[in-house]
Amino acid sequence: MGRKFIVGGNWKCNGTTEEVKKIVATLNQGEVPSEDVVEVVISPPFVFLPLVKSLLRSDFHVAAQNCWVKKGGAFTGEISGEMLVNLGIPWVILGHSERRALLGESNEFVGDKVAYALGQGLKVIACVGETLEQREAGSTMDVVAAQTKAIADKINDWTNVVIAYEPVWAIGTGKVATPAQAQEVHADLRKWFQANVSAEVAESIRIMYGGSVSGANCKELAAKSDVDGFLVGGASLKPEFIDIINSATVKSSA
Repeated sequence: MGRKFIVGGNWKCNGTTEEVKKIVATLNQGEVPSEDVVEVVISPPFVFLPLVKSLLRSDFHVAAQNCWVKKGGAFTGEISGEMLVNLGIPWVILGHSERRALLGESNEFVGDKVAYALGQGLKVIACVGETLEQREAGSTMDVVAAQTKAIADKINDWTNVVIAYEPVWAIGTGKVATPAQAQEVHADLRKWFQANVSAEVAESIRIMYGGSVSGANCKELAAKSDVDGFLVGGASLKPEFIDIINSATVKSSA
């Protein structure tokens, strides 16, 4: 059985109620392959989660952009995994590079978050990726392996985890990893799973690419054997997101 293509739209900290309604209307009208070809996950800011969930087509799923590392309580400003489950939100994005860089989330903290979210029954998109300095120093795989190991140290079951490889230098910069660069890291990550987790997980785990994915470059990236989908930022707020979802057909027709 092949790995099902997955496309996530990370809206980041964007949107008003009216804008959100317009974006969802565009998504609802979009012609995309069936759920057995592509899994689509939409991740609006926390405040819009119930609205998006109530309006969004039933074949698309909703994700939070983050959640707290343990049970709720005296953690002002945080949202617990239990709250997401209570709202019927099935997915959460954890360890995004913006949170690692801007909010100081360490590899270990992200590993703990992933473990706790999975324990609540959430599905997790776990983000990894290197900075430009790290890539130029030749340490891409060391960085990505350390980020992944911090998760592997805390969990045993990878069924509900998708990895998103997002080279930090390509996020929102317009720079994109070439299809060959993306494929190389994805293949190396799979080898890491084979050596450090299991051959079964290495074969089954889905690895998304993120970093300035657009309607223009998605098909070429999707054609790479170890690229199992996309985590899309800015383009997920635009109609071209439908084109990116449709790039899944590159895989299904291969």
